Amino acid sequence: MPRLPHSSPQTLRVFDALLAEPATWRYGYDLSRETGLASGSLYPILIRLAEADLLETRWEPAEVPGRPPRHLYRLTADGAALAHQRRREAAARASRPAPHPVPRTAS
Repeated sequence: MPRLPHSSPQTLRVFDALLAEPATWRYGYDLSRETGLASGSLYPILIRLAEADLLETRWEPAEVPGRPPRHLYRLTADGAALAHQRRREAAARASRPAPHPVPRTAS
């Protein structure tokens, strides 16, 4: 069975972090620390969510001259709805009993 879009364990961790304060703009660095995801995993997820219009993004100018601007992220209304849906689906999967193994018969 193919995996639903935006339902990987890593994406669910990002959703959890963003759902903690859905209206708050979040830095990628803070999301990385909170989720435990390395930048090579986190930023592709953020890009995919933004391209699907599930995240809003904006640039914040640097507070200190010579430093680069920082990218900020927050869930859109559709993103928050999908995040809640994916969390419910993950919880339902986790609460299902494990399938019983089929015993092998000697041939």
